[in-house]
Amino acid sequence: MIAERNPPEADCPCVGSVLRRFTRSEGQRVGQAGLRVGEEDSQVEGSHGVAWYARTLGSTLIAALTQSAGTLTEILAEGIKATTSLHDFTCDVSHPGSPSAIVAMLRRTGDDLDYLVLADSVLVLDVIGMDEPMVITDDREAQVGTRYRTAMDALDSGPPDHTAALRAYVEAMRAHRNRDGGFWVAASDPLAAEHALTRTLPADQIRAAALLSDGASRLVDRFQLATWRQALDILTQLGPGELIRQVRQAEHSDIHGKRWPRGKSLDDATAAYSMP
Repeated sequence: MIAERNPPEADCPCVGSVLRRFTRSEGQRVGQAGLRVGEEDSQVEGSHGVAWYARTLGSTLIAALTQSAGTLTEILAEGIKATTSLHDFTCDVSHPGSPSAIVAMLRRTGDDLDYLVLADSVLVLDVIGMDEPMVITDDREAQVGTRYRTAMDALDSGPPDHTAALRAYVEAMRAHRNRDGGFWVAASDPLAAEHALTRTLPADQIRAAALLSDGASRLVDRFQLATWRQALDILTQLGPGELIRQVRQAEHSDIHGKRWPRGKSLDDATAAYSMP
């Protein structure tokens, strides 16, 4: 796992790690606060790409998590605003293909545990006294995407016709990005933070938490090779690396997408595990 900034010492009231998505397998255990900022699939209009955007937004957010008493929504909105200000003079940030990111944040403050999920991330909470984990996922992009996936999913992954169908799918989805009735991601508009899924829970009710990109969660929600409870057990006993190893094993067993039609045969994957 690549950490843009090492977490502070464990006795700090807010411990965190910025986790950036790459095209190889990644996994990380984090402390009292977790932050995952992942790159969205975008074509760049300007000199700053999605890797730069995710890294810059992540660094901005982790600094705010350790210094600000604001809500996670406020922190994300300010982070988007600050990051946009660093490249709006060289890039067309209004273009629908401008760099964007998905975000998942988890913060413990005293007896409270706050979470924020924006775009296709998944937060899995192991709640004391519950047989099944609490799963928070922002599936608005997936819901919109169902109307455009038919042609792409009917083709084997890899050949030029699938690549063309994937490109058409991405172009169609752009019309719904950061719009009411569509889906929301961290890009140039701070208003996106207002559309994130947020909640505050009693910290003493949460045994553990996992923050997953859609590339890591696909073991459960796309491939259906494990339940959420089993996924948490893997993370607890063997760590994030094993979860992603099982994802890779499944992907390679169906590299052309015949069993599990999908846009990417091998998706970038991030898994972070925390015990608040």
